[in-house]
Amino acid sequence: MANSSVTLDDLFGALSDPTRRAVVERLGRGPASVGELADPFPMTLPSFMKHLKVLEDSGLVMTKKTGRTRMCTLDRRRLRRLQTWLEHQRI
Repeated sequence: MANSSVTLDDLFGALSDPTRRAVVERLGRGPASVGELADPFPMTLPSFMKHLKVLEDSGLVMTKKTGRTRMCTLDRRRLRRLQTWLEHQRI
C-alpha cells in the first residue's frame, strides 16, 4: 500500500519503534512470511500485525497474499528517500 503522499514524518515514525526496525532489518535480507517475521517477538499475532500495518502504511513494507501465506518485502525506495534527506542534512 505504498502511498506517494507518505511524508518523512511517516517514515521516521514507522522506524521509531525497535520492533519495526527489527522487521525492516530482517526484510533487508530478503522476503519473509508474516509468521517468520512475527516469530522472534514475544507478542500476540494481532499485536504484531499492528506494527506491520504501520510499516505498510509508511510504504516501507509491501505484502502480498499467495494462497494462505502473506509474504512481506522491503521497499528500498522508501529507505533511499530517508537516506537522501539525511545526506542533505550533513552538507
